[in-house]
Amino acid sequence: MTSTQGKLTRPATASVAETVRVALEVAVPTLAGGVIKRRPAAMAVAAKLGADRLAVHLLARLRAKHDGRPLKLRVPGRSVELVLSGADVGTLLAGAPTPFSPSTVEKRAALGHFQPHGVLISDAADRAPRRRFTEAVLEPGRPLHELATPFARAIADEAAVLLSEVTHDGSLDWDAFDVAWWRVVRTVVLGPGARDDETLTDLLERLRFDANWAYLHPRRKQLREQFRARLTAHLGRAEPGSLAAVIADAGADGSAADQVAHWLFAFDAAGMATFRALALLAAHPAALDRVRTELSDVDPAEPHQLSYLRACVLESVRLWPTTPMLLRETTEETEWGPAGTTLLVFTPFFHRDARLSYADSFDPDLWLDGRAAENPALVPFSAGPAICPGRDLVQFCASTMLANLLRQHGFEQASGPVLAPDRPLPAGLDNFHLKFRLVD
Repeated sequence: MTSTQGKLTRPATASVAETVRVALEVAVPTLAGGVIKRRPAAMAVAAKLGADRLAVHLLARLRAKHDGRPLKLRVPGRSVELVLSGADVGTLLAGAPTPFSPSTVEKRAALGHFQPHGVLISDAADRAPRRRFTEAVLEPGRPLHELATPFARAIADEAAVLLSEVTHDGSLDWDAFDVAWWRVVRTVVLGPGARDDETLTDLLERLRFDANWAYLHPRRKQLREQFRARLTAHLGRAEPGSLAAVIADAGADGSAADQVAHWLFAFDAAGMATFRALALLAAHPAALDRVRTELSDVDPAEPHQLSYLRACVLESVRLWPTTPMLLRETTEETEWGPAGTTLLVFTPFFHRDARLSYADSFDPDLWLDGRAAENPALVPFSAGPAICPGRDLVQFCASTMLANLLRQHGFEQASGPVLAPDRPLPAGLDNFHLKFRLVD
């Protein structure tokens, strides 16, 4: 029997063989790809091998065998359980920060490399004020941020630079897009003075690669101090039209730099989702026609909600989750185990559940017609009290970038797996090796 929303189901216990298979087919590929900073070579191999598809099939078999009950894995010295039902996902994520805390041993070890005082890994006493601060700056629940106008203009400016390069070369690859995307991110978060500070984000990248190893890699205090000093200097300018200005007005405490470090980290994943959404639209003419209709009377240099384009971005994240593993840790004993139990949600399993009619297809409408809202396991930005507070700002930036790229230009995929409306979409999509041709 599976659980219902708000109730907990007693877990089943995995065999040693099942635990080993979960480790080899789910945990190892996820960790190898880089959970804090993606490793391009590992992602390319995983995509070619169809690693996510194998993991989804394994968890489907385990769900059927154990009637959807959470599965207690045989991990020496640890209490670790794998969530296998959508209803349990909803219960788990709704229970933050107690009894299911987002601050887990693994997250504290990883994120501590570059944001030890971030809200995601804060204790109960510090979490509430840090969350309030984060929400005050990022404005979740508001489709258009109060600074949407300067943000839209910054995105349009960078998209124009990128398109001029694409027009000259005739192609668009990840490296070119990534440079433009980071210029947008630095401008939006820190102001125009940070636009060209690639050193800042290079330092963060090095710290994030260390963070992939969590407690297995020593923390580089000097490197982190270099990053923090550079970041703090940008925040100190509080340039008008940037989040840094909002932070200054909010009267932030000493943890603000760590919150901003997390936002920069999260915006990296947003760029991946945006580039993948471009691939989806290039391969789905009917969806692209709807985008063009939505953009027909729109100046993309001005802020617009762009509901359908936002749905396309959400579909990109559903199909290829940028956070493949959601973790929670119990703060007290529950039916799922003693305090300190780690609970795992492998999002590709739920997003690509074969029982869903749209599992392997591009269907943005499910985010507009209520179907996604009915499924508690579709969690592109997590869910519950710990849902990503930057979700609306990310969707705005991603959809606005796509609007600028697509309003008067067409793209055709030139490398990577075949994406088409009449065939199942691949379980993994390596954004690092995607390339497009300009076709107009």
